Amino acid sequence: MNRFKTSKFKNTTPKIPKKDGWISNVRAGSFPSQGNHIKASPRLVAFNMEQAGGGMVGLTSVKPGSDGKWAVSQIPCHADVVTDLDFSAFDECLLATCSADETVKLWRLCDPEQEQPSGAEITLCPGQGRLELVLFHPTSSGLLAVGTTKTPQLWDTARQDTPLAVLEEHSDQLQSLSWKQDGSLLASSCKDKMLRVFDPRAQMRPVQSAKSLQSNKDSRVLWAKDDQLLTTGFDMMRTREVRLWDSRKLSSSLGCVSLGTSSG
Repeated sequence: MNRFKTSKFKNTTPKIPKKDGWISNVRAGSFPSQGNHIKASPRLVAFNMEQAGGGMVGLTSVKPGSDGKWAVSQIPCHADVVTDLDFSAFDECLLATCSADETVKLWRLCDPEQEQPSGAEITLCPGQGRLELVLFHPTSSGLLAVGTTKTPQLWDTARQDTPLAVLEEHSDQLQSLSWKQDGSLLASSCKDKMLRVFDPRAQMRPVQSAKSLQSNKDSRVLWAKDDQLLTTGFDMMRTREVRLWDSRKLSSSLGCVSLGTSSG
């Protein structure tokens, strides 16, 4: 935050900061999926782009070039829609993508002005249909959480033939995944209105679970701090809401904020 010094001898009106630039001529993807359509590392921004059949990711840098403009690269990643993407916490140029074509791919990207790789560095084939979610582990560089329609899987990129673990199948569409900051626990939200917390090192079943969500409409879960979870979703009256939870006791929320009614 800018701090403005005051003086009775000087004009104390704060200067208006320079407006952020816009990246123009980009056709962002609008494909339905449970995952993210845009993700950033400290260096790069990746986003889903429109293409017949899907499968295209756009890439630009966080900061503009010397001319004040952003260069945009297009990377054909998959044979079908890109449903989610995530950057590694250990490598600002390593991007994971997953797709309706049932594969996960890892890409080692270059600056947008340079030629991008023609193929993925690693391809994983979980083999359970359309993939919806991919998420790097926060403390282990080679570990990924992958969400199929109903099942979270853990993959070690060093052993690409089989998953490291397959967690308990959910009863409906898996909607989001989030790692605890130390990587010890994995939380999920689901269309069956359940919140689940897994300790994959101990067992494949949830260590905590409860029918906590008010609606089966799109929900997201995020590990906020220590043992607290944050969810976004809707109540039974279609009002958007944010709730805070204690991950050790999911039967009732610690607090709730309503954000208005959905018209969709």
